[in-house]
Amino acid sequence: MGCTANNTTVANTCTHTSSSPGSLSPSRSLSPLTRPASPVIVSPCAACKILRRRCVDKCVLAPYFPPTEPAKFTIAHRVFGASNIIKFLQDLPESQRADAVASIVYEASARVRDPVYGCAGAICQLQKQVSDLQAQLAKAQAELVNMRCHQEDLVAMLCMEMAAKTSQPQIFQHLADAPLNSPGRIHQNTPSFLDEPTNPSMPWEQMMLWT
Repeated sequence: MGCTANNTTVANTCTHTSSSPGSLSPSRSLSPLTRPASPVIVSPCAACKILRRRCVDKCVLAPYFPPTEPAKFTIAHRVFGASNIIKFLQDLPESQRADAVASIVYEASARVRDPVYGCAGAICQLQKQVSDLQAQLAKAQAELVNMRCHQEDLVAMLCMEMAAKTSQPQIFQHLADAPLNSPGRIHQNTPSFLDEPTNPSMPWEQMMLWT
């Protein structure tokens, strides 16, 4: 009886073990929601990559120095230094940081091109160009005024010539249409003493009487 009981216990144990093989498999016990997520690889910003440090989530330089523009931070870091740039950006509100970084990069680039004058040299050159352009503009405006005055004089002369040409035929037509008893016509029809023919047979005395 003891052997029979032991055999029955071993059989039940084997049956229980063989009926639940999935409980020992770790792949089936984990649900899809409990699987470990794949790590997200984030590229550090250009500043942290050049400085060889870890780029944290709230890096002040990351939004303004992307990893695709390393030369931008290299120039700014060479002239101003990374620590000074960070302090400067931390003192400004976020709405003004982008403009500040653009100004820093521009001034650093000007300083690299011209170590003596830097940004001031570029500003002086631009001011000179503005002055030259203003002088050219004033000269062009003066020439335009002179051309307009000359054009107005020419138009006035043409109007006077046209008025004179149109008035001459009217004067001639007025003389042609004048009546015969007009002073001009009377003077033209009055016979002159010198125009009268002399009769050679008329005696000298009669001629003297006429005079």
